Amino acid sequence: MFVDSHAHIDGPEFDADREDVIQRAHAAGVSAILNVGTGDPHSGAFERAIELGKSHTRIYTAIGTHPHDARHYNDEAEEKTKALIQSGERVVAWGEIGLDFHYDNSPRDVQVEVFQRQLRAARDLNLPVIIHTREAETETIDILKSDYDGATRRGVFHCFSGSEGLAKRAIEIGFMISFSGIVTFKKADDLRDIARQVPLDRLLIETDCPYLTPVPHRGKRNEPAFVVEVARCLAGLHGLEIEELAHVTTENFMRFFNLHE
Repeated sequence: MFVDSHAHIDGPEFDADREDVIQRAHAAGVSAILNVGTGDPHSGAFERAIELGKSHTRIYTAIGTHPHDARHYNDEAEEKTKALIQSGERVVAWGEIGLDFHYDNSPRDVQVEVFQRQLRAARDLNLPVIIHTREAETETIDILKSDYDGATRRGVFHCFSGSEGLAKRAIEIGFMISFSGIVTFKKADDLRDIARQVPLDRLLIETDCPYLTPVPHRGKRNEPAFVVEVARCLAGLHGLEIEELAHVTTENFMRFFNLHE
């Protein structure tokens, strides 16, 4: 069985056929999905994600303010996020949060402040975090070391596409590394070299759907069933059968998010 450790199936891209998408995932052997609610924290996006998780026993939820939306984060958003997490069913992580210095949809100083605030809030709630970082590797690690110091739960660098140095530093501070369909792309040789070096006990797989559709489904909307292709690629890189890679990454997911009970 496989786990899609990062998906966005509550979004409008799936409004027309969401239940069919979920059924196709189960038919493909995807036993669980972590649906990540993002967007303006005042927009109702977090509530939508939580409601989807409540209605499906195999869907877990994470919510958090993405760096693109950091300009919308304030005291009200923080208290609302905390309340939703504490009252929600199967809300297992705070995220995705972090820094995106490529698009700069929110000012960089605001992104930094909001990232720091959310890390401290997650630490106070004893929740793991899901990290988005783009063109901000040094800053991301420095902030994690300072503002997430002492947290007993760690986190996931999701949709990893960074440098070898970032992967090593993330592993050193206790984080998981999750690979998406990018690792299957024709020109992703450097990323595949990094993926070979990630210890199996730190490895997760994801789609980040509806984005980043893996080979051989390029050109289609991505969906959780396609996480099998990410697993197939990583299995080959690690010299494993796909069933072995599925078992390892599913166990990693269950252990990391304390879901065995």
